[in-house]
Amino acid sequence: MAAGVDSFRALLRAANALLQKRRYHAALAVIKGFRNGAVYGAKIRAPHALVMTFLFKSGSLREKLKSIAQATYAHSRNLAYFVFTYKGLLAAQSRLQGKKIPFHSFLAACIGGWLVFGDNNPINSQIIMYLLSRILFGLSRLAVEKGYIPQPKQDPFPLVAALVWGTVLWLFEYHKETLQPSLQSSMTYLYEDSEVWHDLSDFLIYNKRTDSK
Repeated sequence: MAAGVDSFRALLRAANALLQKRRYHAALAVIKGFRNGAVYGAKIRAPHALVMTFLFKSGSLREKLKSIAQATYAHSRNLAYFVFTYKGLLAAQSRLQGKKIPFHSFLAACIGGWLVFGDNNPINSQIIMYLLSRILFGLSRLAVEKGYIPQPKQDPFPLVAALVWGTVLWLFEYHKETLQPSLQSSMTYLYEDSEVWHDLSDFLIYNKRTDSK
């Protein structure tokens, strides 16, 4: 028993010593990036899938739990693969050119995005739309910071909010099929289901009446 504990401690010391070696930093960063991508993907997707599934999807409890598990696994796996690919390509480019330049990040992420997120499915679609909105905000701020467009005299956010909500509700009312399915479900719940009721039970307590009366 004592010998086993000593062996484990020796192995642990060797592993910790390896992690401190600078020469392996790039490779170890790729491995930890894979780990962090998997964990973060699961943390983000699991609660979202749980809420959306129980709010908007029908089916048995087993089917709902299976759907949640599949969505969580897909998000976790894809993010882990992407971080692994991105950091690996970044390290390879830096090693080949002897230094890190901004284009390396762009190229590595483009290749990773194509390989990992190129399949047009609901999970990837949600992730890309999430990123797209933040890219637009980021590029707008960068354009002001670099002087490509003048600094607004007033906060433009109220105008952006008005245009975003005006556009999305117009699309929902007249071109619903162009919107992503989960957004359609959310907006149907908010704006269409609120038009229908039969008595107090499905007016205040439930969204839809489940009995046959």
